[in-house]
Amino acid sequence: MSKVSADEKKSSHQPLRFKTNFRNTIYEALKERGWKETEGEDWDLNWAERDIMYEVFDTGHFQSFQRINHFRNDRELCRKDLLAKNLKKRKRQLIKENDPEADNYDFWPTTYVLPGDYPLFVEEFKRSPEVWIMKPISKSQGKGIFMFTKLQQINKWKSDSRWKPEREDAEAYVVQKYIMNPFCVGGQKFDMRLYALCTSYTPLNVWFYRSGFCRFSSQRYDPSDLDNEAVHLTNVAIQKKLDTYDSVSGGKWEIRGLKMYLMSRYGIAAVDKLFHDIQMIIIRSLQSVQQVMISDKHCFELYGFDIMFDDNFKPWLIEVNASPSLTANTPEDRLLKIKLLTSVMDIVDLEGAMKGNEVRVGGFDLIVDAGQIRKVAGSSVYSCMLGAEIPRENVERKPRDEIAETADQTKLPTSKRTARGGGGEQESKESRDKRTNSRISQNRIQRANNAPSGATPITGSSLGAGGGSGASGGGRNKRIPATPQGRLKNFG
Repeated sequence: MSKVSADEKKSSHQPLRFKTNFRNTIYEALKERGWKETEGEDWDLNWAERDIMYEVFDTGHFQSFQRINHFRNDRELCRKDLLAKNLKKRKRQLIKENDPEADNYDFWPTTYVLPGDYPLFVEEFKRSPEVWIMKPISKSQGKGIFMFTKLQQINKWKSDSRWKPEREDAEAYVVQKYIMNPFCVGGQKFDMRLYALCTSYTPLNVWFYRSGFCRFSSQRYDPSDLDNEAVHLTNVAIQKKLDTYDSVSGGKWEIRGLKMYLMSRYGIAAVDKLFHDIQMIIIRSLQSVQQVMISDKHCFELYGFDIMFDDNFKPWLIEVNASPSLTANTPEDRLLKIKLLTSVMDIVDLEGAMKGNEVRVGGFDLIVDAGQIRKVAGSSVYSCMLGAEIPRENVERKPRDEIAETADQTKLPTSKRTARGGGGEQESKESRDKRTNSRISQNRIQRANNAPSGATPITGSSLGAGGGSGASGGGRNKRIPATPQGRLKNFG
């Protein structure tokens, strides 16, 4: 075991190390923080592909300071069939408990998993012969998706012997009732890509990003044209192949622009309710997998939620992505994702700069704190900060009275989340820098000594261990941001 000199212990300027195979905004954001890339195992942060998690979790050991960007079984939320299973299970549990909350679990279309649910699906189809959509459970970017109105239209899929449930190589699909009345802007369908950061499942801690973007179809919505996937699927991978694709805007519109447009037409109250309902979809989705998710203190996850809403302002959950695309296709898209990732890294806080009582960091608002759903603080007229302006001040913290109230409500001992930095007073830059440097030095010393006592095996008792507003939204009296090119003229 190597010895660490006093000079090395005092050293406070060694950059943190990250490991990643990505060469997009992830890499840019980490380099902009002054971190150093490594290909070895001496990383502080590993931003990995999902498939690597099975190898890392099942065979590896983490040092106490290391962080990785996925939970071991995140597929429970992010694979289409498992998401449907867990949402249904959660609703059944609430019904069994006579909990009125069960009535709120109505935010996903009628869904069956094929081939296992094929007989049930056929019964439902005969009762309700509407438009249905089929999606392979584990593919992305719109691959393998098709729509149909008659059972014989899926004969090509059914005739393949792989569809039979007794075969091990059966290709599973989800089949859902198609949402025929999407809310359109300029006659074009869109969905919303929103970001939620989960830092722990036990207890549940969730941060919701204020920004995000809408993805538009480049063609006018026509519910009768079921063979044209470009009308119905807004995936950039599909739209960018078309002559009608707008490469300037990337077919995207920032959420704040959508919110201001909606408020100008339908009023603050209706739009605030819509956005709050969307936020609750995200919270309820995460609650539905809380009991089955393996929560580990080394893990965090940035989820990409795909949401759409219909012409009655009812929001629908389409799917959840554990590896949302962070590759930018426009300068504006790049800026959004760099800011997003910067805020993620601030919250993960490898530098040790946070006090633990933050309720907003960058563009993220803390919406679930140790299992408790937080309300918007202060005198804001909004119940959800989605689409609100991101303030210049990077951090907002809980006031002293809220810290005490939260500790009492959750019946938790004073912990790192509430006590590390004391109350709500401001910390001097000198003190913060000293503590940050001390944290980095401790990580370096532990790594240099191989830290055998600090290494945590990702097996047994460590599995299931828990992990560790002010600005107004909506932009009143401000100009509505520009829409995707060529779309504003259709707003009339």
